[in-house]
Amino acid sequence: MEQLIITGEDLIQAGYPESAAIGLLISIAAEKYNANQKDEAINQFKLILAQPAIYFEDDTYKAVAKALFPTDNTIQLGDAKPYTIYGTDFIEDGARKQMDVAVRLPVAVAGALMPDAHQGYGLPIGGVLATNNAIIPYGVGVDIGCRMCLSIFDIPPQHFNDNQSQYKRELIAHTKFGAGAGYHGQHKADHSVLNRKEFNEIAVLRPLFDKAYSQLGTSGGGNHFVEWGIIELLSDDNEYCISAGKYLALLSHSGSRGFGATVANHYTKLAKQLCQLPKEAANLAYLSLDSEEGQEYWAAMNLAGDYASACHEVIHTKLTKAIGGQLLARVENHHNFAWKETHDGQEVIVHRKGATPASEGVMGIIPGSMTAPGFLVRGKGVADAINSASHGAGRQMSRTKAQQSFTMKELKAILNDHGVSLIGGGLDEAPGAYKDINMVMNAQQDLVDIVAKFTPKMVRMADDGSRED
Repeated sequence: MEQLIITGEDLIQAGYPESAAIGLLISIAAEKYNANQKDEAINQFKLILAQPAIYFEDDTYKAVAKALFPTDNTIQLGDAKPYTIYGTDFIEDGARKQMDVAVRLPVAVAGALMPDAHQGYGLPIGGVLATNNAIIPYGVGVDIGCRMCLSIFDIPPQHFNDNQSQYKRELIAHTKFGAGAGYHGQHKADHSVLNRKEFNEIAVLRPLFDKAYSQLGTSGGGNHFVEWGIIELLSDDNEYCISAGKYLALLSHSGSRGFGATVANHYTKLAKQLCQLPKEAANLAYLSLDSEEGQEYWAAMNLAGDYASACHEVIHTKLTKAIGGQLLARVENHHNFAWKETHDGQEVIVHRKGATPASEGVMGIIPGSMTAPGFLVRGKGVADAINSASHGAGRQMSRTKAQQSFTMKELKAILNDHGVSLIGGGLDEAPGAYKDINMVMNAQQDLVDIVAKFTPKMVRMADDGSRED
């Protein structure tokens, strides 16, 4: 079959600049296409020109894609923007060093470090960064939309104490945990989020639909949990018109599962190709919201956040129905996400990687550990904190160190002392692996008011302590 002859003039007319890419495409056209496929070839070459970074690892076109970029387009870091640290005395150096780099990005506007902060990838966990018209996939995090959800019931604590076997049975029956865990067949949940157009409109999302459908209403590994506990409303003066006192509550923590993780990894890889930063800042690669890639990620991120919310809704709806109680209030918030907000009169993108939104009057949930209390809080809207607060107690030990530092016997003794039943879980989530939640809350008294205190009583986690997929 006669090979296709494409000329340099053909490619220039298609929009190509004079570069090595032209010679490469002439050779590829002759090898890959026949004489009747000129229109097909030109259309394909236009796609590469429009989004070359997508083809950086394509066996056929990667050399063409790289030829369309300058040989050295490393973006230099600028002067550091000032940022506020809360809980200065107990934040590790690694988290501070990561924040020091983040506020030197040319798109950085302002930053803040929450009292639960510790070292992560890109932004530290507990890091808040406002940027100018740019989104950082690793500034949001791998588990996009990881969030808290709290349901408060009209059930007195004594009913839980008297019927723990029932509550345990329902908790096991209506939750599923672990990396890769999902439902199949008639056990799959349904939700309107599955009808979202983004699943069809964004190429990277199309093959993720089946996994998203299967994992709807499930939780991951690591520190994700669903737990029964007792919540104490400290005053009659609250947003939910609930009388002060103690009630049964359900608290869950998880994110967007394998769907969100795949989105995060795809767009982080793409951002690193399009936004080449110095080595120390490589994981902070960003996408302009004026670009097609940036708009795609923004849409995918928001879908992942809504999907995470839907997972919690499915879990809480099942368990509410199972126990037959009246729902008095439900509160939820993301803490791995990015929002368009106004800071000092400027529209910015606020990345909260392990931080709770705390604008004035905004309600949020800050958990402790499997034995430490959590708190229902009301934000005070502090500008220096970029309207944020901690997302929990924060780790003071790595997972590996925690596994080396505690024994299962010690963990069981701690649980017994606190009257907590644990279903699943691992030593990597032992209470001693976390900072003192009371110390963390004291360090952010200026950021939030405490509305209620939640005490865990029955905790379910992944059986092996596995990380999120």
